[in-house]
Amino acid sequence: MRVDIEHLDAHRGGRPVVADVSLSVPSGTVLGLLGPNGSGKSTLLRAVSGVAAPSSGRVRFDGTDVASLSRKEIALRVAVMAQEHSEEFEIPVLDMVLLGRIPHGHGFGRDSARDIAFAQDALARVGAAHLAHRSFSALSGGERQRVLFARALAQDTPVLVLDEPTNHLDIAHQLELLDLVRATDKTVVVALHDLNLAARSCDGIGVLVDGRLTAAGPPDEVLHTDLIRSAFDVASTAVAHPDSGRRHFIFDARSSARHHEGTPSEPSISAPEGVTLP
Repeated sequence: MRVDIEHLDAHRGGRPVVADVSLSVPSGTVLGLLGPNGSGKSTLLRAVSGVAAPSSGRVRFDGTDVASLSRKEIALRVAVMAQEHSEEFEIPVLDMVLLGRIPHGHGFGRDSARDIAFAQDALARVGAAHLAHRSFSALSGGERQRVLFARALAQDTPVLVLDEPTNHLDIAHQLELLDLVRATDKTVVVALHDLNLAARSCDGIGVLVDGRLTAAGPPDEVLHTDLIRSAFDVASTAVAHPDSGRRHFIFDARSSARHHEGTPSEPSISAPEGVTLP
């Protein structure tokens, strides 16, 4: 399912956070959203997923405006894995994953054998089948992340919106989860902090700075040392991975590109117009 973001503005807490973002994500591709803290990634994801309405502009799923859809219709199209969740949610893990099946017609506690099979399969895919009867509140941060991703998979939607899904995961499980994301063949919009993981795992990259899309396109075209200096205020060195030849970044030091003597400089990258990922 294709996702089109058109001239989207979004506010949060009464203040503007995202401004005039346009981006198209073709069906079956993975878009990684990058940007410093406070750049608007989570707010943009909330608008893309229909959790919060944009202030202006629109989001379309295969041409259908999200604003025209009911909550159930949205939930049948997009599953969300958000950063915020209750750490003390007293619910068995299997029941937590079964919450993803509610849009398919069954209320909580009235799960069909098919729903249960979906949930069990999702837990197995993320390596968490052994947690099925544990309490969600008793899990470690990494275990919770895997269970929440299993819930998104169990929802069985063509679009996934994932906000920092690798938080709390060790390196092995970060790689494993992002490999699972790629293997779903769904359209995925995922916010990440690790630039090298994003370059490895995403078909396209969008970079937000101060709420604006400053760069977008294939990782090899978007990610370079000038972009990292401008967007993240960090000096870096690009090296070729010895096996894949893919560009890899070593982060050297805080840069003065944006904060020289306390005065922000102008961004060195112009905002792209209506970018379509490959």
